[in-house]
Amino acid sequence: MNEQVKDKQATAGKLYVMGVGPGASDLVTVRAVRILSELDVIYTPTGKKGAKSLAHSIIEEYLSPKTEVFTYHFLMKADMAAKKAVWDEVAQALKEEVANGRKVGFITLGDPMLFSTWVFLLQRLVSEQMNSPAWTAPPWLEIVPGISSFSAIAAASMMPLAMEDQTLAVISCTASETVLEQALLNHDCLVLMKVYSRFPLIRDLLQRHNLLEHALMMADATLPTEQCWHDLTTLSLSEKECRQELSYFSTILINKNWQLSR
Repeated sequence: MNEQVKDKQATAGKLYVMGVGPGASDLVTVRAVRILSELDVIYTPTGKKGAKSLAHSIIEEYLSPKTEVFTYHFLMKADMAAKKAVWDEVAQALKEEVANGRKVGFITLGDPMLFSTWVFLLQRLVSEQMNSPAWTAPPWLEIVPGISSFSAIAAASMMPLAMEDQTLAVISCTASETVLEQALLNHDCLVLMKVYSRFPLIRDLLQRHNLLEHALMMADATLPTEQCWHDLTTLSLSEKECRQELSYFSTILINKNWQLSR
């Protein structure tokens, strides 16, 4: 190997995208902890302008004091043009950091490949390469999986996600009522994420199909504010009350072959 190639490899930057799990800092993977301690710079997301990133608070203890931290506000309720502008800006910043030979981190709650803003950045970073029939993951990018919130909820509640030949569907409750009802009819087990303000609708659907005794809901899994409801009939919240009282990180698990004790 000639000296020029050695120099190029020595200065090559790399982007590490890490899922930091549902909330507890000791649920971050060993691989992610090792990488976090070696970063030059890390980009952290927040859903509220001016608020501290929850993902950052989870992994803060693992960062080197020398690591630069940049927090970006990823718009949740803005129009698509405004969202795309932020995605474009962050993707460009990550590209430049890697081009400058830095070890760059980007973190996301749960797993980066499930209902994550990271996927929109991924499209911008590798879209041209992905169109090639011989596409392989670029050497400057590594995605480190994380523990999803529903895995943590299943473990804490001792409710199986799926067993034997059962089917499992993971659905965002931002879907239409028709899509949600069809999922309830067609699958044995379900994970309903982003319940939040749609809880009254979900509760009514579960009642309509006699599934309340097979369902539980947990909010803020593994965080100090964690709450769990094994009997959803005890929650008679309106949509407005849900917005005020239910955490955004509320998830319902359903297993038709698993009856919950009350």
